[in-house]
Amino acid sequence: MVQPISTPDVDVETLRCEIRKEYAEVASNPEKGFHFHTGRPLAKMLGYADAWVDALPVGAVESFAGTGNPFSLGEIKAGEHVVDVGSGAGFDSLIAARLVGPTGHLVGVDMTPEMLKKARDAAAEAGLDNVEFREGYGEALPVPDGWADVLISNGVLNLMPDKSAALREMARVLKPTGRLQLADILVQKAVPDSAKRDIDLWTG
Repeated sequence: MVQPISTPDVDVETLRCEIRKEYAEVASNPEKGFHFHTGRPLAKMLGYADAWVDALPVGAVESFAGTGNPFSLGEIKAGEHVVDVGSGAGFDSLIAARLVGPTGHLVGVDMTPEMLKKARDAAAEAGLDNVEFREGYGEALPVPDGWADVLISNGVLNLMPDKSAALREMARVLKPTGRLQLADILVQKAVPDSAKRDIDLWTG
């Protein structure tokens, strides 16, 4: 029997504010040093092809802060519609936009204005017109029902307290034959409720 995912007792708006502050800093000051890996060294650790990374604008690469490689889970094909949940500075989004080509389309969704600006600037620098970035939350994606062939996300689901809502949204925007390619953090033992309520632990 599948156990329901419990929602932690945490103030969601306060949590989102703290996460925005953290990732605004990753966008504006990527060389600062964080409790997580970033940039080209991280992409190398996670097995991204050098050719993919080399083709990206510097801004998208330097503020990359994922936890895995969603492309390792399946091929993104020409002509497909892709949604990137928590698109950040556009690292995964721009790779996917190149893979789907001019007949495909990519929608990146993020809640941090500084990351959205950086991603849009990177897309313009790369000359990609099949990608757009929308402000929004993973629990309420600004994407129509059944639009996506593939949904990717990299290190973002773990930051959402209501994971059931986020997963329902992912299912909603996918076509019936759609694919979910998530890279994220998993724990093997239960996190205490006291830790779940500590916003400092959510953001590092």
